[in-house]
Amino acid sequence: MFEGFTLERAEVGEVELRVRHGGSGPPVLLLHGHPRTHTTWHRVAPLLASDFTVVCPDLRGYGKSAKPPTTPDHSPYSKRVMAEDCVRLMARLGHERFAVVGHDRGGYVATRLALDRPELVTGLAVLDDVPIGEALARCDAKFAREWFHWFFFAQPDKPERAIGADPDAWYGVGERNTESALGAENFADFRRAIHDPATVRAMLEDYRAGLGIDREHDDADRAAGRRIACPTMVLWASGDDLGEIYGDVLGVWRSWADDLCGGPIDSGHHIAEDAPGELAARLRTFLSGEPASPA
Repeated sequence: MFEGFTLERAEVGEVELRVRHGGSGPPVLLLHGHPRTHTTWHRVAPLLASDFTVVCPDLRGYGKSAKPPTTPDHSPYSKRVMAEDCVRLMARLGHERFAVVGHDRGGYVATRLALDRPELVTGLAVLDDVPIGEALARCDAKFAREWFHWFFFAQPDKPERAIGADPDAWYGVGERNTESALGAENFADFRRAIHDPATVRAMLEDYRAGLGIDREHDDADRAAGRRIACPTMVLWASGDDLGEIYGDVLGVWRSWADDLCGGPIDSGHHIAEDAPGELAARLRTFLSGEPASPA
């Protein structure tokens, strides 16, 4: 897995991140979602490494990265703080400007990075996301039913107890999450994470921040008319429910980005695992600045 890549731990201010990096060419940062680790990219990263320098960290709280104590407002797990971790990581690796790709929770970090540090981000690709503030502003009974975990995970203590009682059952091990679907080493890394109570608590802190401080940051940007300055691509899995919930997914993003492209991709939710070849091809075209279908 990740042949030719370097695996190390990097100090980035108050936390230490586990990171894997390799390849050559313009830098691109790949950010995983919940409940994955950086190994979710193991089928995509090697496909990009001939054209790009690829950097894949575990976000703070996830996998084998540090899990700092939280605070009442959950700000240590805000997407703004996670984004600054990424800025420090890329600077430590010698990358002043870079593209960023984020899936699921990593997509929120990537979006926040592009909004907060526009001078650093050359391109933004978001997979299976709309901005947190948009999701909550548009929340209806269907969203609450299908994405109930957002609201359950935000409760104190109870989600830790529910997940800890049987992590494999909660995360569908042997059903949607299998060794054959994820790949042996990625599957093992995923299972280690969900069976670690400290990681589970930190992942839940990510969601707790999402309903509070992250939404405040999104709403403040919206009120100030702040927009994403770089080219932006949004992809979503046809086998997931983002398109069903929002209909015109790109329409949601048009109020956030001017230079926008994207569309559905034939995949389940974990696109990097389910459709790595198509995803890598779409990313290569976008990151190379080649013409793409406009939004």
